[in-house]
Amino acid sequence: MHIPDGFMPLWECGVFWLISLAFIAMSLKWASKELDEKKVPLFAALAAGIFAIQAMNMPIPWGTSGHMVGGALTAIIFDSPWAGVLMLTLVLIVQGVFFADGGLLVMGANIFNMGIIGSFVGYYVFKALKNIGTPIAAFVAGWASLFLSAIVCAIEMAIAGTFPLDKGLYYMGLYHACIGIIEGAITAIVIAYLSNVKPDLIGAKSTVNE
Repeated sequence: MHIPDGFMPLWECGVFWLISLAFIAMSLKWASKELDEKKVPLFAALAAGIFAIQAMNMPIPWGTSGHMVGGALTAIIFDSPWAGVLMLTLVLIVQGVFFADGGLLVMGANIFNMGIIGSFVGYYVFKALKNIGTPIAAFVAGWASLFLSAIVCAIEMAIAGTFPLDKGLYYMGLYHACIGIIEGAITAIVIAYLSNVKPDLIGAKSTVNE
């Protein structure tokens, strides 16, 4: 799902950078208020885990690459989509600057589809379904966040004229609908485990028990 440089015109890169910078500013504001000494180690450990799972990717025809993201998991654990935006921004910066995984000019678009769309969709899907049960809500949140991030990525590249919309939506959607099952399962397992064993570690504690 990492769009490389050259897949998008400069004007579109600029638009997504402006949008993403506004969200990054809000996520930094969240961090200044909510990310205390107790939460920083969990945030760092989660960032390392997300970096690792994103390294496992596969090429997608008429698309970019397929892999898990982790935006929903982060947003649910810290009980805020802004946490997911900040987490994915940091991961994408490291990947883009040090590992050339995703371009620098298009990083605003990558942050938009994985960080913003993934985190907000995952968080609010979880909140909407939490009364059904924590594992089910977390699974659907993880799946939906990944699938819709991929759909947005396909639309971004269709706007750029890189790939036709129909083929982009089909292949990015098909691959990520399957990968989303793994993302949903991991999200459900981690959230259910932390909720039962270490509820004090996660901001989602109050949300889960509502």
